Amino acid sequence: MPTHETTPLLGSNHAHDEPSHRTPFDPIKSSRYLLFGSWLNILIVFVPLSIIADLLHWSAAARFATSFLAIVPLAKLLGDSTEQLSMKLGQTLGGLLNATFGNAVELIVAIAALAQNELRLVQTSLLGSVLSNVLLVLGMSFFASGFFFHESTFQVTAAQASSSLLTLACITLILPAAYHASSTEGVESTLKLLLEDGAPDPPDASLRGLLILSRGTSIILLATYLGYLYFQLRTHAQLFEAEQAEDEEAEVASMDQWSAGVWLVVITVITAFCADILVGSIDETAEQWHIPKRFIGLILLPLVGNAAEHVTSVWMACKGKMELTIGVSVGSSIQIAAGMIPLLVIIAWPLHKNLTLFFANFETIVLFVSVMLVNLLLQDGRSNYMEGVMLMSLYLVIALSYLV
Repeated sequence: MPTHETTPLLGSNHAHDEPSHRTPFDPIKSSRYLLFGSWLNILIVFVPLSIIADLLHWSAAARFATSFLAIVPLAKLLGDSTEQLSMKLGQTLGGLLNATFGNAVELIVAIAALAQNELRLVQTSLLGSVLSNVLLVLGMSFFASGFFFHESTFQVTAAQASSSLLTLACITLILPAAYHASSTEGVESTLKLLLEDGAPDPPDASLRGLLILSRGTSIILLATYLGYLYFQLRTHAQLFEAEQAEDEEAEVASMDQWSAGVWLVVITVITAFCADILVGSIDETAEQWHIPKRFIGLILLPLVGNAAEHVTSVWMACKGKMELTIGVSVGSSIQIAAGMIPLLVIIAWPLHKNLTLFFANFETIVLFVSVMLVNLLLQDGRSNYMEGVMLMSLYLVIALSYLV
């Protein structure tokens, strides 16, 4: 029985290892495909512009705009090179690799914010990525698939396992807020007004308890996420594999593996520089443009970071591959909520930065209702364009609430 369960993953790897499917080593051809494969790559011109703007100390708005636009093509290039690298790994492992490096921009931005002690920005950018993936990306994918299919189906068990883990991660973010509220019941009303602005480092005696709770919870969440990866890649791999049509030809990579890997490293390093410039200019830009800083962190930054996943997810939905769509959108959210957020809490620990899982009350409510809606829509194993409209509507309402 165990052999049968792991067959799809192993089978995918062997199928792609045949010599006929190997892409010969050709760095020039591979680089040409990557750099000239999309009109979006025109925006690469903003990469050197953002570095020049930082070196010459241009205004904060100019630094923010150039680095913001620079990250858009970098996110797309990260996604493309990852996709080429993952073509020989099978659907499940390839989807996991896509989700991992698709979240590289969010992780780089979060680490840059952590290094600059912008703890609030770390929280809002990561929470925004979760909301963007489960509401906007999944919603647009469901909506797009409605133009080609009256109704799309997907594996219920796999979708439920994914959404259940996302719910668990959501609950672990609610508990610190509940703990903080209960531990400050006797505090004066003026202190209670600081609850939202005090996240993730509240100005009261609850900080020590929150740190212990957050760090312990983060370790447990990371262990649970590793268990989920074993469940997804080994014991129940067949649940996450989409059925391949008989007349469907296997995709052949347009880049060789070595070139794709080298470009992945180079793009990641360049993205780190641009992310550092972006984070350093957010405070002044928010003041100059009169935009709430939380709106930038929760809405604008995730839109840039999720560009690659967004395109991939919608494209797969249009082909009717809903397992892959859910694997990219919901899987990416799980990776952030159950993997990346706890990991950053643990990274901040030896750095003596008080990053906790205590989010503002409004943010925990927003996350809870979003995950609840996604759970309801994934229960029947079917999707249609109307479900996509519902998810996008909730995202727009959340964006509006943060704008005002």
